[in-house]
Amino acid sequence: MRLRVYVLRAYSARAHMVDRANLASFLPLTPVSFEILLALAGGELHGYAIMLDVERRTSGAISLHAGSLYRALNRLLEAGLIEELEERPSRDADDERRRYYRLTSRGLEVARGEARRLELLVTAARERRLLPEGGP
Repeated sequence: MRLRVYVLRAYSARAHMVDRANLASFLPLTPVSFEILLALAGGELHGYAIMLDVERRTSGAISLHAGSLYRALNRLLEAGLIEELEERPSRDADDERRRYYRLTSRGLEVARGEARRLELLVTAARERRLLPEGGP
């Protein structure tokens, strides 16, 4: 519980941030949700591109399947963490059936909160010598 309070205090100082109670309601994120938010932090993507980004970034350690990806996308849409684009990102966009997504400002703040929460856990693991200093 202390960890969550510390994360929330770090974010309360900036007025445009998600309020503490609201941020707390989203954390911790599921690994799939966090991976999707990380992918979209790099820019607007369609579902298949999100799957490829996660697989590439994790060197294949995480492979999202279509069913779990689209269920998670729907949950993130309902929570207001991502939004579907009204227009295609470019005229050269490949398949007109593809739906493109982007992070909302709330989604960005929640992703930052989750990253900070995980960073604090890694710091605690290093302090307990479960992980070496400065390395994975």
